[in-house]
Parts: sequence; C-alpha cells; structure tokens
Amino acid sequence: MHATTSRRGRRTIAAVAGSAVLALLATACTGSSDSGGNDDSASGKDVTITFWHGWSQDNETKAINDNIAAFEKAHPNIHVKAVGNIPDDKVNQALRAGGDDAPDVVSSFTTNNVGMFCSTKAFVDLKPLLQKSGIDPVKTFPAAMLNYTQFQGNQCSLPLLGDAYGLYYNKKAFAAAGITAPPKTFSEFAEDAAKLTVADGDSYKQLGFMPLYHGYESTTEHFLGQYGPTYFGADGKSNLATDPKVAAMLTWQKGLVDQLGGYAKLDKFRATFGEEFSAKNPFHTGQVAMAIDGEWRTASLAENKPDFEWATAAFPVPDDQADTYGRGYQTGTIVGIAGTSKKQAAAWELVKYLTTDTDAVVNFANAIHNVPSTFEALDSPKLVSDANFKTFLDVAKNAHSGTTPAAVNGGGYIVSLQNLGYDYESGKQTDLRAGLAATAKQIDTDIAQAK
Repeated sequence: MHATTSRRGRRTIAAVAGSAVLALLATACTGSSDSGGNDDSASGKDVTITFWHGWSQDNETKAINDNIAAFEKAHPNIHVKAVGNIPDDKVNQALRAGGDDAPDVVSSFTTNNVGMFCSTKAFVDLKPLLQKSGIDPVKTFPAAMLNYTQFQGNQCSLPLLGDAYGLYYNKKAFAAAGITAPPKTFSEFAEDAAKLTVADGDSYKQLGFMPLYHGYESTTEHFLGQYGPTYFGADGKSNLATDPKVAAMLTWQKGLVDQLGGYAKLDKFRATFGEEFSAKNPFHTGQVAMAIDGEWRTASLAENKPDFEWATAAFPVPDDQADTYGRGYQTGTIVGIAGTSKKQAAAWELVKYLTTDTDAVVNFANAIHNVPSTFEALDSPKLVSDANFKTFLDVAKNAHSGTTPAAVNGGGYIVSLQNLGYDYESGKQTDLRAGLAATAKQIDTDIAQAK
C-alpha cells in the first residue's frame, strides 16, 4: 500500500464530514490569536512542545521523525513530542479542552477546515511571525497553496507538502487508437476518450475516461480546477449561480457522460472497479485508458507495475482557455500553531523549519512522494523526480493552478456542489440554472448559520 493511501482516504472523508467538525469548533473556546508566544525558548531555556499529525504509515512517520530530529539538532533546547495518526475531530476536541495535554503544533490533511481553524482562532495568525522572521509568503509558497492555508486575510496555517492533479494515460492504448500525444483541450480530450472506448455489449472492454463524480478523483472541484472559477464574491456570497465557468464545467461533464454511454451504463461499469488505493485501481487494470489523479499515483504505478507503459501530462483545459494549459487543482497538508498553546515561540520555530527549510521540505517530499510546498524546494536539485513526477511539479508552479477557497463551515459548500453534480449527471436534476441557484442559496444559508 502506498504511503499516501491513508492520507487520501482520511482527507476525502474529512471533506464530507466538515459539518461535524464545525460542530466541535463552533463551540470551542480557543486561545488568543496573538502570535507572540510566551515561553522562554528564545533565551535558550529547555522547552518541550507537542506536535500532532495525521501520518501513520511507517515511511511517513519515519520521514517526519527524521525531520524532527534534524530540527532538534539545530534547536537543542526545543524538544518535540510527536503524536501521529491524529484525525481532525480529535484535534478539535483537544483545542476546545485546552490544558497540558493539548498540542502546540498541529498538522492536518483537511484544507477544507482552514476557514474554521482561522475564524474560531483555533490556530493563531502567523502573519506577524512570518514578518518578524523576514519571510515573504508570496515569494515562498505557490499561490494556490497560500490560498488554501488562509481565510479572509488570516494566515493561520502554512502549507506542508502538497497534492497536484494531472492526467494519467495508457500509452499502449493510445498507440492502438492512433493517438500520438496527450490531449490539451477538452475537445481533443473528448475525441480521444471516444477513440479509446471499446464497448462490450452493455459494458466496456475499455473506457476512455470515467467522467462520473463518484469515479474516485473525478470530482466537481478537481474538474473546476481547469476553469479557474470564483466560488465566492467579495461579499462572501456563493458565486456558483453567477460565474459562467461553473455551469460550463457541469455542462461539459454531462456531455462527456452522455457521449461515453450515458449515466446508467457508466455507473454499472464503475461498480466493477477495485479499490482506488490498490493494484485493482481501474487505471492500473487497464479498465480506463485515461484518469485524473494526483502525484502519489506515480509511486503506486511504479510499485504495482501494470502490464502497459504509462505517462502523465497536465489535465486538459477548456478550449476557450487553451493558453492556461498546464494548470491543475491543488490541495495539501497544512500546519499551524494551536491558539491554546503557551509555547508559541518554540512552536513557531518548528513550523518555520518544517515549512520553509528547503532541505526539510525536499527530504519529506522525497520520502512520501508528494509535491514540495515552496518554490525553492520545487526547484531543488535534491528533489527526486522523473518526467512523470515533473508533470505535477510544473502544475504546482503554474500561475493558473487553483484550489477551493476556505469557508467558515469547512467543506460544506463543496459537498453542496457535489450533490448538485450527482443529480445533474444522473438526470435527476434537468434544469441546471435552477439547480445552481438553489445550491448557491443553500450554501449562503449554511455559511450564515455557521457564523
């Protein structure tokens, strides 16, 4: 099992469980958002801080522990007690309760919860600390990563490795279909998906691409990453019904569903897929010839060795945005300082090291096959990469790449959009304009209730 399996599984679950997490944070009595810190670590006195994170696989915990050991060697008076395999709900309970057992530094896989972490002051605003340390976040971190680590001007977290999405394609299937290069626009993509689809009665011998939103990584937000939408207006209201890019994406996806056989036929075929994070993944088995996925899949394919040659490329873009080709959706791991911590000065030293020390970022990225989260690390000669992994490094550096912005109720608005997508692709909702208006209204209501 690849190291990222547990990360991705938990992150997907956490996105859906955003409302449950909110219930904990909404009642939290968290600490001050002041980020000055009041421990004596700066004067050289010994201090021990607690670091909670979600990694659990052996190579993951070894990698994070190696970085902690290097940090402690550079900061001999700061000792780090690391506790792994901690989900967000346990973090929120601890931050609400406070006390000596609460963490000082917290890492989370769920970028959807940043809005809650910031707005409830569960995490401190790191802007003063960045400024004091002479770190310009805009020059240090890619824009998309910086976007998903802040909320309404509150930089309450920083990126700690990232995930970028691109296109995986079966080179053997491409050659058989007479396709010589990966598609760059959605019209080329549709043509290739059709050429790569081989019907077998009411099923498929091979499907060019699985467009359904339940098709693992083919989610509404990942597809929208190719459009560059504005999810919210300056007034904080949902833009889903007014930004034409949202309707364009839903229309494009529905057209692909219809072209490739229709919802019922595709959903029946989807039911034959093996687990996403296994050698039975439909791209590994050759059931689909193209897939949207993250950089971690390169390691899974290298380990499982399917019986065909494969390659990666940036995911295609809308024809009217052909000049943005190379972009992709991004997300990742975030790290912050607990508002309840009484050792914020020492905590900042650890956060600063983990997120901005180039060797620390590169070593961690190499160990768990994720995208580095600083510009310097992305360009480091020490980064282990090949042509297939480089695709995702380029996506991370692409100025057009985007993410889903933080909201006060976490991933609630993403779930609302996903639900509309399910209804529209299946034919349950036939009036897209009405569906978007109702979804936007629901999102606004949910956010208002969360404040």
